[in-house]
Amino acid sequence: MARLKTRDGVKEHKVVSQKAWVTARKKLLVKEKRFSRLRDELNEQRRKLPWVKVDKDYVFEAPYGQVTLSELFDGKSQLIVYHFMFGPGWKDGCPHCSFWADHYDGADLHLGGRDTTLVVISRAPLKEIEPFKKRMGWRFNWVSSNGNDFNFDLHVSFTPQELKSGTAVYNYAPLDMDIDEREGVSAFYKDAKGNIYHTYSSYARGIDLLNTTYNFLDLTARGRDENPEHSQDWVRYHDEYKGALARHGCC
Repeated sequence: MARLKTRDGVKEHKVVSQKAWVTARKKLLVKEKRFSRLRDELNEQRRKLPWVKVDKDYVFEAPYGQVTLSELFDGKSQLIVYHFMFGPGWKDGCPHCSFWADHYDGADLHLGGRDTTLVVISRAPLKEIEPFKKRMGWRFNWVSSNGNDFNFDLHVSFTPQELKSGTAVYNYAPLDMDIDEREGVSAFYKDAKGNIYHTYSSYARGIDLLNTTYNFLDLTARGRDENPEHSQDWVRYHDEYKGALARHGCC
């Protein structure tokens, strides 16, 4: 049995014949199919969760003026909100949320075909969001919740008092934090009468589903190959990777 030495995440690995590889691959395929069925079951259970009616009138600051939560649906019955970490006074948006957001314009091309609208929401004022959005080259709808309680009600922003007293709740549990913004995703439904319901929210590792890059890397020999203590210390704004501008033909 030969062993192949490689760099970084794969120190050494078994090398076998094609026949032996197919046998091992089929064995893993059984588990993959079982996982797919379990994922389908989990998705169904997610859809069966009870809803909470949204009675508060949230008004957001958008590039096209003030807009209500109802108007963010843009004629669709479903709304997905990505809670982007970008607080008032921050110079730039969170680089890790930016890593996620790099995937949204492609998905946005298709979501409308399934009666769904995607909106990114941050607590930073629009005047601070817009220059950063332009730098990143994003086209998705990004609005500010700076004038309302939306972020606080969805438990992705925290008051100084909550942080000081240790009473901040994130991912459905108290969490001692030293930062006033966190990431997350929420889903809403609007019925024919215009009633809005909060149907789902997920935080922390729960947003991995939105990151296509991770899904690609999970197929490779090295996988995500991240530092367990600092899992995303390799992440940069996409215009800061070495050779990024030349690779994409930018002047």
